[in-house]
Amino acid sequence: MSEILSSLRSLMASHSPPLDALVVPSEDYHQSEYVSARDKRREFVSGFTGSAGLALITKNEARLWTDGRYFLQAIQQLSDEWTLMRMGEDPLVEVWMSDNLSEGANIGVDPWCVSVDTANRWGKAFAKKSQNLIPTTTDLVDEVWKSRPPSEMNPVIVHPLEFAGRSVSDKLKDLRAKLKQESARGLVIAALDEVAWLYNIRGTDVAYCPVVHAFAIVTTDSAFLYVDKKKVSNEVSEYFKGLGVEVKEYTDVISDVALLASKQLFSSFSSKIEDMEIDSDQTDRLWVDPASCCYALYSKLDADKVLLQPSPLSLPKALKNPVELEGLKKAHVRDGAAVVQYLVWLDNQMQELYGASGYFMEAEANKKKPTSETSKLTELTVSDKLESLRAAKEHFRGLSFPTISSVGSNAAIIHYSPEPEACAEMDPDKIYLCDSGAQYLDGTTDITRTVHFGKPSAHEKDCYTAVLKGHVALGNARFPKGTNGYTLDILARAPLWKFGLDYRHGTGHGVGSYLFVHEGPHQVSFRPSARNVPLQATMTVTDEPGYYEDGNFGIRLENVLVVNDAETEFNFGDKGYLQFEHITWAPYQVKLIDLKQLTREEIDWLNTYHLKCKDILAPFLNQAEMEWLKKATEPVSVLA
Repeated sequence: MSEILSSLRSLMASHSPPLDALVVPSEDYHQSEYVSARDKRREFVSGFTGSAGLALITKNEARLWTDGRYFLQAIQQLSDEWTLMRMGEDPLVEVWMSDNLSEGANIGVDPWCVSVDTANRWGKAFAKKSQNLIPTTTDLVDEVWKSRPPSEMNPVIVHPLEFAGRSVSDKLKDLRAKLKQESARGLVIAALDEVAWLYNIRGTDVAYCPVVHAFAIVTTDSAFLYVDKKKVSNEVSEYFKGLGVEVKEYTDVISDVALLASKQLFSSFSSKIEDMEIDSDQTDRLWVDPASCCYALYSKLDADKVLLQPSPLSLPKALKNPVELEGLKKAHVRDGAAVVQYLVWLDNQMQELYGASGYFMEAEANKKKPTSETSKLTELTVSDKLESLRAAKEHFRGLSFPTISSVGSNAAIIHYSPEPEACAEMDPDKIYLCDSGAQYLDGTTDITRTVHFGKPSAHEKDCYTAVLKGHVALGNARFPKGTNGYTLDILARAPLWKFGLDYRHGTGHGVGSYLFVHEGPHQVSFRPSARNVPLQATMTVTDEPGYYEDGNFGIRLENVLVVNDAETEFNFGDKGYLQFEHITWAPYQVKLIDLKQLTREEIDWLNTYHLKCKDILAPFLNQAEMEWLKKATEPVSVLA
């Protein structure tokens, strides 16, 4: 790490102008949360592997900003040369730079890896001391990263209409109507999932995310896709021709954005696009999403003629069509079956190899140990088993994120990912948290269950029960249309707050339809951004409260919900009301619940959910698995 920092500081000193600081973001050219191996620049310079964060290198300091999900992980992974900056507790990166760097300081960043929003925000902060944001002509990290992985060369795949549910021509028609409504003549699309959704394509360029590295431009009379043409087969090329979409090289996007700005970008397929109408009164405005478009592309436009507002594709993508909803529900049933099969297998293994009392019994393990090194279970080997069970299901295409398989103190690391050389062995006397998901052609899944195969402590039960109560409270909520996720977030936290407990992550995120597992624009969270978009019918959202005790254990419970219209006795304000529908199916461990703390309504909900779980998963399980599930879902009650 010292050598990397030293090399970067040499490049900073020789840069024209010399740089006083270098920012290394986590994002790629598309401002993605999850990036390909060759785009993990921040990880390369810092050693921190979390999905969110920002590195800042000055002449004599190295600091890393990340959020509450990763505080423990960052402490473990950062060397002594780095200082951890906790988002939400320490000053924002732009505030720290403005306060601590000298007047007139030059701060470098790769303009492809920073969004318009971020660059503009930094620029305002730097103005106080006449500091300068310097877009570098090359990425300095790439110059020192001698073993940087090569570019991904994976084919563009057409996503069939039987899974997509809406045609590209319909989506383009709606998009152009939105452009006209906002008096814009074109849109630059940078977000990978938006490009994939609009053109009904998928790919494998980014691990866990079925997308292809590509940009798009859509105008009132033309449509373009920018992708490495070696990824486009003759068949896919014909598919795009039929749509009237011109395929160009990925690197052409920078010059074409400049042509778009000067009204010189033309497509040879324009005449083939349905409903082509050029409004002579159309303004010169071009639409750019400031959160997903990089500063490099934005800099080619006339800032006075840019409409900076959220992408018009974000909300339509989040509002699932009937085919997508049906696919998501079916995918979650198959996925739930895999999770139950996994729990059955793990329960048997923990009893057989470790002398655990098991999923149902509440007693200390007899301290039995596996007879050989090869038979012992680790966080990684058990997660591999779960993946193999999912892989046997119809339409499986891979995991939707790295499985968080975590025992004991590792479960307190919110986004922990086990590594082959450093993961823990399974322990029957400690809590086990498993947060996992899969990509299926008909849907994306995300589920968390927390279990104990020995005797949980009273404190662990109290914490699990509080998390469950919050999980049920949010899932059972009814609320007027127009309500946002910021308003609902308190429902999941209130049972924990009663004990003075809380968690440092959001409570819910949207889930894509064979796309990103984290999908906006809506969310359920304490963060102010959760106020921006109200929840609407046909959206998906997770329900995942948790509690994490550093050095001891972690608990999280997560289901995916669908937002539906609600039938209510009254309709105050004529707003209409909404409610949630659970589409995730796997039991909650009754052994971890203090039933005396549950209300009658909560017990009724648990029994009803478990009954549905048993009936829905039955066709996918063998007799032994079904017997286990019957026992796991037996009705519970509070004894007087």
